[in-house]
Amino acid sequence: MAELVTIARPYAEAAFKLAREQNTLPAWSDALALIDTVVADPQLAALIDAPQVSAAQIEALIIGAIGKHLSGEARNFVQVLAQNRRLGVAAQIRASFEALRREYEGAMEATLISALPMDDAQLKSLVASLEKKYGRKITAKVELDPQLIGGLKIMVGDKVIDATVRGKLDAMAAALTH
Repeated sequence: MAELVTIARPYAEAAFKLAREQNTLPAWSDALALIDTVVADPQLAALIDAPQVSAAQIEALIIGAIGKHLSGEARNFVQVLAQNRRLGVAAQIRASFEALRREYEGAMEATLISALPMDDAQLKSLVASLEKKYGRKITAKVELDPQLIGGLKIMVGDKVIDATVRGKLDAMAAALTH
């Protein structure tokens, strides 16, 4: 996995530099998401990895499918990825680009793992509290895990706040066995 990130990083940095210079970060995020979605299709992924399919054929297929939704620079980006046989790391390129964007914009990503679904008001309140605590804009992703029984686990950067029933039960069990 680390190898794919290493391969993807220079492409993400190049796209980010261009997007920042042209003040088109949101458009590049959208373009990379579209490219990632298309190349993640199992049928296309099989073609991308097939040695008998040329880079030009893959490029033509992708540009034909989504080219009208991409800027000229993004189409050129697809061409470079296809020519260098790097379309297979589109997901890692997108992830690296988004990490660079969040850092540039002073934002942090939070993962909220909950036992029960959260409504919009709860999510907004929690995000506002996290933004106040960290002094940065927070983008939140919510995941459901019924095994938590109740409560919430929050992961922001390398910090983990475990306020779940499962976490408290595990802590109690550990305390009782020592």
